[in-house]
Amino acid sequence: MDRPATAEELFDTIGSAYEDAFGRPPVVDRAVRHLIEALPPSSRVLDIGSGTGHPVAVDLSAAGHRVTGLDVSSVMIDLARTRVPAAEFVHVDVRRWTSPPESWEAVCAFFPFLQMPRADTEKVLADIARWLVPGGFFSLVTVPRDIEDAPVEFFGHTFHATSFAPDDLVRRVGAAGLEVIDTHSEIFTADEPGTPPEEHLLITARRPG
Repeated sequence: MDRPATAEELFDTIGSAYEDAFGRPPVVDRAVRHLIEALPPSSRVLDIGSGTGHPVAVDLSAAGHRVTGLDVSSVMIDLARTRVPAAEFVHVDVRRWTSPPESWEAVCAFFPFLQMPRADTEKVLADIARWLVPGGFFSLVTVPRDIEDAPVEFFGHTFHATSFAPDDLVRRVGAAGLEVIDTHSEIFTADEPGTPPEEHLLITARRPG
């Protein structure tokens, strides 16, 4: 297509090839292990940008937690419902989704903000702070770059990416009303020809109280 792909179009096209290429990024594994260790039994976990359900929803469900995944791609939702029947998956853009306050013990957001304008990211961060119970955890993974609406090639498609420099993103998570308790970054290379190494930043935060 001549115009940049939307998130829905991009991931409807990629489907399970995304999981084949990206597998289990180390920072995502680290984030999931932390949640499994820290959460009380049968916690409610919201996974924003849940993709195929692997590895996040499948691991957290296997640990006994009640997982709800949100994704803009109907293809990803169909894959996740088949692969992780213990979790619930909703085909929706988180920007058009609502939840009652204090509904979740944890919220995960692994890479969904890369295709959102910065103002939308800030709004969703504020929403997350309200949705978490006091003391609830927020786990965010992204590719930290000071870019806005920049064309990026991904799996043979072009999309427009927006992100933040690491310190800037940490500040915005704090401004949303969350307490950042840890950050961790690693360099990751996907199993996809022509894909360059990229930094993955994990921010772990919690709602005060």
